Amino acid sequence: MPMEQRGVDTVPDEERTSGPRDLVSILLGSNLCLGVIVFGWLPPSFGLGWWASVASIVAGTVVGTALTAPLALISLRTATNLSTSSGAQFGVRGRLVGSVVGLLLALGYTALTVWIGGDVMVGALGRLFGLEPNGLSYGVVYALLAAATVAGAVYGYQVLLAMSRVLAIGMTALLALGVLAYAPHFTTDALPEAGGYLLDGFWPTWLLATVAAGLSGPIAFITLLGDYTRYISPARHSSRRVLRATWLGLLLGLLVPQLFGTFTAYAAGAALDYAGPLVDASPTWYLVPLLLAASAGSVGNAGLMLYSMGLDLDAILPRASRARATYTVAVVATACVFAGHYASSAQDAMTSFVLLLTAVGTPWAVITLIGFVRCRGRYDAEALQVFNRRSRGGIYWYRSGWNIPATVSWAAGATVGVLAVSLPSYQGPLVGLTGGVDCSFLLSGLVGAVAHLLLSPAPEHTEAAVDASPTAALTGGEA
Repeated sequence: MPMEQRGVDTVPDEERTSGPRDLVSILLGSNLCLGVIVFGWLPPSFGLGWWASVASIVAGTVVGTALTAPLALISLRTATNLSTSSGAQFGVRGRLVGSVVGLLLALGYTALTVWIGGDVMVGALGRLFGLEPNGLSYGVVYALLAAATVAGAVYGYQVLLAMSRVLAIGMTALLALGVLAYAPHFTTDALPEAGGYLLDGFWPTWLLATVAAGLSGPIAFITLLGDYTRYISPARHSSRRVLRATWLGLLLGLLVPQLFGTFTAYAAGAALDYAGPLVDASPTWYLVPLLLAASAGSVGNAGLMLYSMGLDLDAILPRASRARATYTVAVVATACVFAGHYASSAQDAMTSFVLLLTAVGTPWAVITLIGFVRCRGRYDAEALQVFNRRSRGGIYWYRSGWNIPATVSWAAGATVGVLAVSLPSYQGPLVGLTGGVDCSFLLSGLVGAVAHLLLSPAPEHTEAAVDASPTAALTGGEA
């Protein structure tokens, strides 16, 4: 299979050969990994019981999917990734906001996936072959996972799609075996080692779990969905089918692994750490399947994240090729893995990362969706590529390539979100006004949306304006 040559340029319709089924496969197969499974451990580690944990994950995932899934339709129309597509709202230079947000999201999740997957691999190899869990063994395993991840990411979309199709079947079978393996020790009671509710009350803790474990999953895809739907042709597949496929893929791809993580957390008594207790509680016969799940699943998920990172860096630095950008971000992600392993506790690092990035990313997604509704899904695909081609002009040029009102609206929403976030090591000054409950996601999205509607009361570029553009290259489809 040849290496993908495209970066964030417009994909010609003859190359857009994927369909809604491929979208489901890639969202399901790539997410059946320990990097997603471990988020199901967060609610039990916060002190919640089984049913409260399940409810928080399901509620957060459904709400997050409702917000995130429509973003898939944007790249269906523009034939490029979502950060580049957001140039219609933020300007062809202002869309760097989306590129940076996407880069940070993918960087964190790549590092987390390799980190957790590597820890489980070292533990399983220790029980199977007596491997000592020292710095050398962790370093070798992390390096091997990173190398395999880079190979898939550099070869590109088609290789990652083929891998996801295999993982969708193989990982489902491995997780089904895992349910049988851990079932004898499963309990629905809150884990006493967690020390009670993390935020000294049920509802504040439940809302924290809803955001950190449930909502964060779909939000992680706010810039990623377009990496896949840009290869789907709107001439052959309607928006409704693509939207349904996105809904199905996100719900299955996130709920199945996260609920498996919640189940195994209670079965293994994993209150303070996940990887170690998961390996220790595994029956001997499941160690090999667990090793396969930790290795193959991690490569599939981290490969897609690294692929997205390469596209985002390529969008920030147009002179860099996608492959060179991917190698660069791979080095940074691997460094983050070692930093996470040696310098942070898993619970604190994960909670802080997902809450901060959710607060910063949500207003960007909301503003981008408002723009999609305003222009009725009609974009000038050529004008979106102005910055990538190191030229000027086009209907998305605004002021020197920046749409100031949209950028200010995002900054206002992100700032309020950070001020309202409640982290293990930081309490935003607005948390006291919300009764100690982390409402950063709601406030950041609301402030970003209201500011954008007030500062840009009329659509900057209507459907008629796009049609009149001399560079318009439109893709249609059922709205």
